[in-house]
Amino acid sequence: MSDKAMKSAEFEERFDAGEDVSAAVDWSKARRVNVDFPAWVVSAPDRESKRLGVTRQALIRMRIADRLG
Repeated sequence: MSDKAMKSAEFEERFDAGEDVSAAVDWSKARRVNVDFPAWVVSAPDRESKRLGVTRQALIRMRIADRLG
């Protein structure tokens, strides 16, 4: 199965395992959105992004893509 055809369950499993799943996302269709969160909401994603070795932005993009996919 190619990365582009990856199902959301496999995407989540590979992401949670710390794999780079960015090839499974079609970035050509991306649009920029700014969202303001209080500091306490950002604490957990910051810890998780450090644990996985990805940026906060990458973590949020992947989690949203997974939930909507």
